[in-house]
This record gives sequence, C-alpha cells and structure tokens, in this order.
Amino acid sequence: MMFNENADRDMAIMNVAHAITSDLRKCLLQHEFASFAVPGGTTPGPIFDAMSSVEIDWDRVHVMLTDERWVPEDHARSNAGLVKSRLLTGNAAAAKFISFYRDGMSAEEAAPLVASDLAGEVPISVLLLGMGADMHTASLFPGATGTEAAMSRDAPLVCAVTPADQPEARITLSAPALDGAMDKHLVIFGDDKRAAFERAQTLSPAEAPISAVISGGTVHWAA
Repeated sequence: MMFNENADRDMAIMNVAHAITSDLRKCLLQHEFASFAVPGGTTPGPIFDAMSSVEIDWDRVHVMLTDERWVPEDHARSNAGLVKSRLLTGNAAAAKFISFYRDGMSAEEAAPLVASDLAGEVPISVLLLGMGADMHTASLFPGATGTEAAMSRDAPLVCAVTPADQPEARITLSAPALDGAMDKHLVIFGDDKRAAFERAQTLSPAEAPISAVISGGTVHWAA
C-alpha cells in the first residue's frame, strides 16, 4: 500500500484524477473494456469534474457504483444521480453506466439481479473509494445489518446492508469484490480521516471495514 500526501485538496484532486485516468488508459491498452467503480458522497465530485473532460476511450469504460442508497436515481441522496451529473458529462458521457436501483424492489430483492448484471465486470479494473470517520467504506458500515455477510470471504458480489443510523437501506459491492480490484485508490481529507485510517490498520476488518479492501492500493491524503 502506498500513502501519498498532497500539499492541498486541489492538488490531491488533480493527482487522483490523473492517476485514475492513467490506470484506465493502461487497462484499455490490454483489454476490450475497463470497469470503473466509484463511490458517492461529497469527496468524489471534484474528482469526477476533473475527469469528465479527459480524452480517453470513454465508450469502452463501464462505470458502476461501489454502493447505492436505496432511493430512485432522481432522489437527492442517490449516488447514481451524483455520478450522472458530475462524471458522465462532457467526454465521459460516452461511458456505459450500470445502474443498481430497481424500482419496486427492496435492496435485498435486487441484490442478486445487480450481481448478475455485474458478473462480467469483475475483477474491477479501477476502484475509487472514500472512507467515513467510522472507518466504513462503500456501504460496509461497522455493525450494520448485512455487513458481516458482505465482509465474508465467500460473500456474493453484491449485498444489501441496513445501517441503523442511516435513513435508507443500501446495496454495496462486497469486501472480496472491492479488494479484488486491479487498481485501487482511496481518497481521504483532513487530519481526522488520516487518524481514523491509521487506527484502522490496528483493528479487525469487522471494526474497520476499510482495512479489508485497500491492500495493494494507493491512499491519497490532503489536510
């Protein structure tokens, strides 16, 4: 695992966007397509903005989420809505987007269908992750209903998770699916997140899910 310190957040955003673009280009030189898994939340938006105008073969890039809040895509809390408005614009509008949400179904009911749709996309070519102060990543929340199953070695590709302190159920890529990505990037900002990440290295995956999925990856940090 590599830990990259950046002078400030703007520099981190530029460096992460460049690193991911380079990984996608490298993959496309060797494969017919590249799968690119991305999170929601506040951190990735500026990275998406920086990447959307980059000139690569976006029509050969398959974009998916690392996890999704179980709300329609036009809902304010939808991760898909963020990706469509910030990443899949400009040149990147040519990319294929694989949606997770299934109208009229629960997260538990939809998980096997989403897993079937993603079967040809793994191992993930390039993975972008964020991390909460509680050391969760994607929707692998410590102690949440469904997290233990999603963290197991034989977990299915996609799992439903219900965090007690969140307003909706989630659907998430499992820990084995995330950790199996070919190129992994974790972006964290602030001293509190750095301290949380360092603490995660001393805890079990059940207590700190991020520790189960970042082996061999690159951590990008700025204050």
